[in-house]
Amino acid sequence: DKVELAPGETRELRTRMFLGPKEQNLLADVAPGLELTVDYGLLTIIAKPLFFVLSWTHRVLFSNWGLAIIALTVLIKLGFFKLSEAQYRSMAKMREFAPRIQALRDRYGEDKQKLNEAMMELYRKEKFNPLGGCLPIFVQMPVFIALYWVLLESVELRQAPFFLWINDLSAKDPYYVLPVLFGISMLIQQRLSTAQGTMDPMQQRVMMMMPVVMTVFFALFPSGLVLYWVVSNSLGILQ
Repeated sequence: DKVELAPGETRELRTRMFLGPKEQNLLADVAPGLELTVDYGLLTIIAKPLFFVLSWTHRVLFSNWGLAIIALTVLIKLGFFKLSEAQYRSMAKMREFAPRIQALRDRYGEDKQKLNEAMMELYRKEKFNPLGGCLPIFVQMPVFIALYWVLLESVELRQAPFFLWINDLSAKDPYYVLPVLFGISMLIQQRLSTAQGTMDPMQQRVMMMMPVVMTVFFALFPSGLVLYWVVSNSLGILQ
């Protein structure tokens, strides 16, 4: 507030300042609205319940944030089980079409227009939507992005140990074990889900390079985030 002083007048002003980590169970008690300094962005409406569940599993599972991340990942996978099932069924259907699509590629060669027309005719005849497997991904994506921000913004994970060599879930894996496991799990998922015959050679090369590129990228991520993706990919492989 604006304060005006007359000549020679003195006045004492006091204010409160919070200095410390943004632990969400403390901020609301310090001052109303202070918890809003933890900014999850546009997906706050999803991120806050995710953090609540993560905190609850942390209390239940021996106060270990790594185990809490694993438990939350399992719960999310269970929640999206039916959607993932529809996605995997669509991928399986694409694998069934792979030999027939490859035959069309051999027949039409470089004539992309005729090839696309033949493929669309095949899909219409078989009453199959090749994009049907994409919808579950789009539905799940906001949750995954919100969880990314939860794990990135939550100061509670700073210097939080997991097991063995992981002694800080907010820092990158010092030995890059989790990023390598992520790359392997991503490669296995691709082999299980991708219908090779439905892609042209360039797409196949790009798909083969993706696990390598993502492994290098994830090597710089906090180990808590990489742990989530390793567990998520492993559950996807199991399903």
